[in-house]
Amino acid sequence: MQGNKGLYHQTEQQLNSEQEIIEAAKKDLLHFKKLYNKYYEQIFRYVYQRMDDKDTAHDVTSQVFLKSMNNLNKFKYKGVPFSAWLFRIASNEVIQFYKDKKSERTVQIQTDYIQDIVANESELRREQLSIVIEEIAELPAKELELIELRYFEKRPFKEISQILNITESNAKVRIHRIVAKLKQSLKNNRL
Repeated sequence: MQGNKGLYHQTEQQLNSEQEIIEAAKKDLLHFKKLYNKYYEQIFRYVYQRMDDKDTAHDVTSQVFLKSMNNLNKFKYKGVPFSAWLFRIASNEVIQFYKDKKSERTVQIQTDYIQDIVANESELRREQLSIVIEEIAELPAKELELIELRYFEKRPFKEISQILNITESNAKVRIHRIVAKLKQSLKNNRL
């Protein structure tokens, strides 16, 4: 299986071919199946990473594809894969799910990547690791999503910018500020 980079970065020919499928699907939704088959697994993994239940993740993923199919005529090609639009819909659906349930979003923190976030720090002791995990878990939803996309899912800034509908430089600046805040918190809580 390809890594995330291979899934997002496509040649111009691949993007043009995908655009042809999208245009065909706008005229006849039977062509939408190609897009569904191509992106279902990626979108499901993205949603499931943010859920604590596989069945719920399947339901939310189904909603993502239903919304994308129903709004396909609103899709405007911007030179990036169709998946960027799907990820944006998925992000909104996850947020809406937790608003509707009036519950806290699941945070699946991968401790292997914590060291990447607080780079330039010496090896984290168990207590320091706990502090960083607590700080990440308490981040506002949009900041948490930036950290997840960049550090846990290893997505490039260009993809993050498309998913969140912000500029690439804005994604870099926001992530830098969040990381600086986490590092400062770690320094303030040295044990």
